[in-house]
Amino acid sequence: MISFIRQKYTPYGGAERYLERLTKVLKEKDIDFEIIHANFPNWLPSWIKALLFNRQICSKKNKKFYFSLDRIACPDIYRAGDGVHKEFLKTKGISLNPLHLTYLYLEKKAFLNAKKIIANSNMIKDQILKNYNVPPEKIVVIYNGIEIKEFDKIESRVLLSKEFGIDKDIKIILYAGSGFKRKGVVEFLQTLALLESDFHAFVLGKEKNISKYKKMAKDLGIDAKVTFTGPRKDIDYFYAASDIFLFPTHYEPFSNVVLEAMSFENVTFTTAQNGASEILPKEFILKKPKDFSVAKKIDLFLKDEEKLNKTQKKMREISKNFTIEKNVQKTLEVIYELV
Repeated sequence: MISFIRQKYTPYGGAERYLERLTKVLKEKDIDFEIIHANFPNWLPSWIKALLFNRQICSKKNKKFYFSLDRIACPDIYRAGDGVHKEFLKTKGISLNPLHLTYLYLEKKAFLNAKKIIANSNMIKDQILKNYNVPPEKIVVIYNGIEIKEFDKIESRVLLSKEFGIDKDIKIILYAGSGFKRKGVVEFLQTLALLESDFHAFVLGKEKNISKYKKMAKDLGIDAKVTFTGPRKDIDYFYAASDIFLFPTHYEPFSNVVLEAMSFENVTFTTAQNGASEILPKEFILKKPKDFSVAKKIDLFLKDEEKLNKTQKKMREISKNFTIEKNVQKTLEVIYELV
């Protein structure tokens, strides 16, 4: 039996969606597994939860085979889906939050003690090697995989126009991701303000300070063109209706939203700080979150219907190389090597 380790479950988390896809295929293959979560009281600080979870998990390991999606000291396989915290902190700046020290402690243990490490991009593999004394052969790069779905772009656009009262023929630009500061909503809005073409934008995701971003949209003079929806479970409906997906994140190991947007025929842009940029042609990669030259590129697509349609089809074709089936097969090869 494989024990999948994930301390906290959130229905909108990338790791949880990855785990959902992976275990769905494992069920089809009749492979036994369990998922171990924690159930700590909300009043406990996050850093204490992380340490307690690590202690509980490692004390009960015995002969269990641990495939961990969290930083723990005793994984057999550690999937570094959350990236390298030491690198992430370089984008965040100084912080006295003890959670960061806890993550650094557990991260080091996880990388050094795991028999195998799965990195979801070459960017993350390089960052592990740069920061920790890990043999390169211990790290396997397996890109994320998604389910390639069929969809009706016209029908989705009509439904979206009815729900939000927008023109069904207007071009739609989409952002999706929780944690707006790290994932580039400021830069997303600043880019929109530079566009000459008409558009409507949707910002999907969970954010405590959403009023701050709504005010920014108003200050930039684009509030009538931007809808903040909060988190949505029906995200496919937005992907299908949209034309452009812009994700100017500051740090992302490999964001599934990029791959998902591509699969729904969105012309997709993201930063070089996102491991998912490795699957994109160079012209769709921003050098940094504030690479506002992307505005001119987006305008070109919004003004040229033929160019837009052709590139949308190209994006979907690229995404077909990264299915969940391929991801699971490569993941199982790593598991079988150890069990």
